[in-house]
Amino acid sequence: MAEQIQKKLQSELEKYQQLQKDLSKTVTSRQKLEAQLTENNIVKEELELLDATNTIFKLIGPVLVKQDMEEAKATVGKRLDYIAGEIKRYEQQMQELERRAEQQRELLGRLQQDFQRAQGKAASGKT
Repeated sequence: MAEQIQKKLQSELEKYQQLQKDLSKTVTSRQKLEAQLTENNIVKEELELLDATNTIFKLIGPVLVKQDMEEAKATVGKRLDYIAGEIKRYEQQMQELERRAEQQRELLGRLQQDFQRAQGKAASGKT
């Protein structure tokens, strides 16, 4: 019996470790989005400082291409909306992974107790 519980415990531990890896990847992705959000907010602020006499260029591959001011502002605005939406999605994903990890942690605790009880019974049965 203890052997069966031990196998189940190992299996559930692997699931928990995978959840932790997934959570770590999600946190890293969210941090990258935060950096992009900050960068794009800076670009937006800089664009607000310019007037119609300024020329804006956009880097496309190795070439700088002239871009319309309103088009540049619209592009940055859309990018900010997209990034904010992605951050929200990652936050929801993180909450779900944390919830699942907590459930898995509780299951591991119960299995560990069952395993210890089974070991205790086995040891007392041998004497």
